Amino acid sequence: MSLPWIRKTYRVPARRGGRVRYTGCGRNKLGTIRSANGGHLNIQLDGWKFSMPFHPTWELEYLDQGAFQ
Repeated sequence: MSLPWIRKTYRVPARRGGRVRYTGCGRNKLGTIRSANGGHLNIQLDGWKFSMPFHPTWELEYLDQGAFQ
């Protein structure tokens, strides 16, 4: 699935390069959206060298939302 599909289906402002805050598993980490794959966002958390898949609505806060509207 693509980023436009994720935006439409889950009604989130997900864009490549967009910033998010992940709060799952007791963490509070910032990250950057790199791509989408199979209905998940590939997000590179700050300080990590690789991206990992995250569900678009699970424990994610989208930052810089004003830039997406």
